[in-house]
Amino acid sequence: MRQIYESLHQHGLTDRNAWRERAVIWLAAALTGLVVVLFSRLTEHAIAFFTRVSEVSHWIPLLMCPLAGVVIAWLTRRHFTGAEGSGIPQVICALKEELPDRQLGLYVSLRIAFGKIALGVAGVAAGFSTGREGPSVQVGASVMHFFGRFLPEHAQRYSRHLILAGGAAGIAAAFNTPLAGIVFAIEELGRRFEEKTNGVLISAIVLAGLISISIQGNYIYFGRLAVSSADYRILWPVLVCAVVCGAAGGLFSRMLIKGARPDNSRLGLWRRAHPFLWAGFCGLMVALLGLVSNGASHGSGYLVTHDTLVGSMNMAWYYAPVKFMATVFSFLSGIPGGIFAPSLAVGVGIGANLHGLLTDVSTVSVYALCMAGFLAAVTQAPLTSFIIVMEMIDGHEMVISLMAVSMLASLVSRMFGRPLYSALADFQLERARPSQATTTTPAPDETAESRQPPAS
Repeated sequence: MRQIYESLHQHGLTDRNAWRERAVIWLAAALTGLVVVLFSRLTEHAIAFFTRVSEVSHWIPLLMCPLAGVVIAWLTRRHFTGAEGSGIPQVICALKEELPDRQLGLYVSLRIAFGKIALGVAGVAAGFSTGREGPSVQVGASVMHFFGRFLPEHAQRYSRHLILAGGAAGIAAAFNTPLAGIVFAIEELGRRFEEKTNGVLISAIVLAGLISISIQGNYIYFGRLAVSSADYRILWPVLVCAVVCGAAGGLFSRMLIKGARPDNSRLGLWRRAHPFLWAGFCGLMVALLGLVSNGASHGSGYLVTHDTLVGSMNMAWYYAPVKFMATVFSFLSGIPGGIFAPSLAVGVGIGANLHGLLTDVSTVSVYALCMAGFLAAVTQAPLTSFIIVMEMIDGHEMVISLMAVSMLASLVSRMFGRPLYSALADFQLERARPSQATTTTPAPDETAESRQPPAS
């Protein structure tokens, strides 16, 4: 018995503080999964709302989308600074070692998480081309960060591990792709992997995933699809999809990076002087694109992508360029919203235009290759991209080809510029740097969440 007790004590199983630390992490992870599921359900209702409204008259989005852009941009800048965009760059900033702990509230907090969900859902309901998967990363990181204050004193130094785990749990619960959540944390968020991080990360992903599955079922994001087994015939489709999607994704990423910071041109100066009117203009452009494309510009693109993959609809040739531009305008408007789901939709649109040239493999296989290729080109995170697509379609037969197209497309994309999220994270860090010289150490009872971050 003594040997058993010593073994338990050695592994921290008799330490009250260790159990308190585990309880905090498990509770935070479970709540993260619950919040992400809530975000998913609200987004589904928002899409259904926009569909019903647009069916009444195709002219309604021309009024609703610009007006919503102005209101959402105003609320974001005035009350939810830090919630703009996808949220992934903010989480990357929060994980930077050079960022003081007192400034974490600029990028992750319950205030930001609430704004991300509420305004992100409002953007989808108004018809913007945005998704919930990227924002779920910031929401998960914010929820886990909040629970860091309840860790035992000796574990406070590991509070940023909760941010990393929360971001990974958010992407895993949003897509129901646990393996992709781990790879995403290593490739895009963390850049380093420690033993302590290992346990926190996996615990968060498992518990968040269990909560998601218990509510929504053990679903596959796009369902089980009949894809081609890999043989020599897939080499040409991989090469073509990689080059086309790599160039398109690289251009897309470059446009977002360039547009994220207005230049000193006449348009750039006007954007800085009138950010809310600019958001309304972007909303008008999305609505006009929807008007000329029978609504192809609106929403995350999930339903269109799903129906195309299962063969219940034929995607129009113009879908990819329309969705491409609608997502660019939605991002540049400055409202909260992600680009993961729209990027997958653009990828399928490109695949729909290419499958007639690539007859050696099934049409669904071309769609899968283009989804992975375009997403990898946009994010320059090839490992995350091919694993997400593989898990979303249950396409393990294509693991090598998906890996190849993601790697090649990412290489092509690098000719257009640097990785999207790291570039946007550098822009976000500039919000914290000016205040570092003047910010004083907060009082013990002052938290990062209680302070209003500076306007961006």
